[in-house]
Amino acid sequence: MKRTVLLLCSLLALSTPAFAQPKATTTEKPEPLTGQTTDGYRGIWFTLGQKLPYGDKYSGGLGTYTANHVPMAVYAPKVNKTFFTYGGTVEGKRHLLIMAGYYDHKKNEVPRPTIVHDKVTVNDPHDNGSIAIDEKGHVWIFVSGRGRTRPGFKYRSVKPYDVSEFQFISEEEMTYPQPWPIKGEGFLHLFTKYTAGRELYWETSKDGVTWSEDQKLAGLRGHYQTSGAHGKKVATFFNRHPGGSVDKRTDLYYLQTTDMGKTWTTADGTPVEVPLTNDSNPALVFSYSSQGQMMYGMDLNFDKRGNPILLYIVSGDFKPGPDAGPREWTVAHWNGKQWNTNIVTRSEHNYDVGSIYVKGNEWTVYGPSERGPQRWGTGGEVAIWTSRDEGKTWKKKAQVTQDSEFNHTYVRRPVQAKDPFFAYWADGDADKVSVSRLYFGDSKGRYWQLPYDMKGEFAKPIALSGKK
Repeated sequence: MKRTVLLLCSLLALSTPAFAQPKATTTEKPEPLTGQTTDGYRGIWFTLGQKLPYGDKYSGGLGTYTANHVPMAVYAPKVNKTFFTYGGTVEGKRHLLIMAGYYDHKKNEVPRPTIVHDKVTVNDPHDNGSIAIDEKGHVWIFVSGRGRTRPGFKYRSVKPYDVSEFQFISEEEMTYPQPWPIKGEGFLHLFTKYTAGRELYWETSKDGVTWSEDQKLAGLRGHYQTSGAHGKKVATFFNRHPGGSVDKRTDLYYLQTTDMGKTWTTADGTPVEVPLTNDSNPALVFSYSSQGQMMYGMDLNFDKRGNPILLYIVSGDFKPGPDAGPREWTVAHWNGKQWNTNIVTRSEHNYDVGSIYVKGNEWTVYGPSERGPQRWGTGGEVAIWTSRDEGKTWKKKAQVTQDSEFNHTYVRRPVQAKDPFFAYWADGDADKVSVSRLYFGDSKGRYWQLPYDMKGEFAKPIALSGKK
C-alpha cells in the first residue's frame, strides 16, 4: 500500500517539510504561513512567460486555474455553505498560497480565508489545489505538485464542515488532482504523473489516509484530463500530446468506471483495457488530429439520464491571436446511442475556460466567452448561454460582466452548485502584472466580488451587478 503520513496536530504547529520546499534565493529560509488566515481574498497572478506576437500564451489572474484541477468548489446542503479553494498570494507579491474558504448562504458572508499550504518560493498556480468533502463532512484539499521536482500534498480539515484548521495527511507525486468521493466507497482520485510525459493515473482509498498503489490509465506521451462524477460513475475525457508536445494537444478520448476503477469502459459500456498505449483505441471519440485541430478541455457534466456531456475549445493553433481563427466552444454529448457535437459560441483565446451545467432540460454554459479589455489575452467578459434541445442550439441568456478593468478567467462550477454561488472565477490583467480579485455569480447573471480586504473575521461579498 502507498505510504501515508498522518500528523494528529493542527497546522498552527506545522511547517511544510524542508524537502518539499524549492531552494530559496537567500540564505534565510522563508517562514511558511501554513495554518494562518489572511485578511482578504487575493488571487495569484501568473504568466507562463511564453511571449508570442499577440501576447502571452496565457497569463492573468489564475486563482481558479487550471481546468484540470477538479473540483475547486463544493456545496454542502447539510450546512448550507459552499466550500472552495483557490490559489492566493501575499499582498503585493507573487507568492503562491493554497487557500480555503466558504460562502455561508444563510448569512451571506465569508470568513477570513485559511492558508492550507504555503508553497514558499513557488509562484506557479499549476500547484493550485482541488477540494472534496467526505461522507463525514471533512473538507479535503489536494494540493498539486508540478512535474517530478515539486511534490503534491493531501490535507483534511480537523472538524467537519470547517476550514479553520487542517491536518497534514501525506506528500506524494501528483499533479492536477481530481478527487471524487463516492458514497459508501471512499475516494477515487484521478491525477497526473510525469512518468513519460503527462501520463494519467488513479488511486482509491476508503478513508483518504491509506491509499492503493497508483495505477496508470493512459500513457500516450502526454494528456490533459477533465473529469466528473454522477452517482457511482466517474468519467474522464482527455486529449493527447503528439510527440509529447503540449503545443500539439489534440484528439478527444473518453473513459468511465462504475466500480472504483476495477473496470473502465467507453460511454456505451464496452470494456477497455488500460493503460491505453496506442493512439487509436476504443476510447477515442473524435480524431481532431486528422483535421489539423487542437482540443482544450474545460468541463465534464451529465445529462438528466446520466449520459456524459463534454465542454471544450477547438482551435487551429496554440498561439494567441487571430491567425488560428475563432476558438469554438464545443459540446460533445453521448445521447445513449452516439456522440453528437455542437458549437455553443466562439471566443478569442484557447484558455477562455468556462463550465457547463444541467438542470432538467436546460443546459447552461457559463464563462468568459466575450471580448475583454485585454484583447487576445486569457479570458474576457463573462456571459451565460443556454440550450433546451440537448446542445443543438444555444442562446445568450445574460451578459454577466461588462466594461471590466481586467479580463475574467477560469469560470468554475461548484459541485451541486446553488445560487448565488453558482459560478466562481478570478480576474487579472492579461498583459501585465496586476492584482487579482475573486468573484462568484448566480444563474441569473448577477455577480459579487469576494472581499479583497477584510477588517473583521467575517465580511459580506460586494454586489457588482449593474455597476459600470
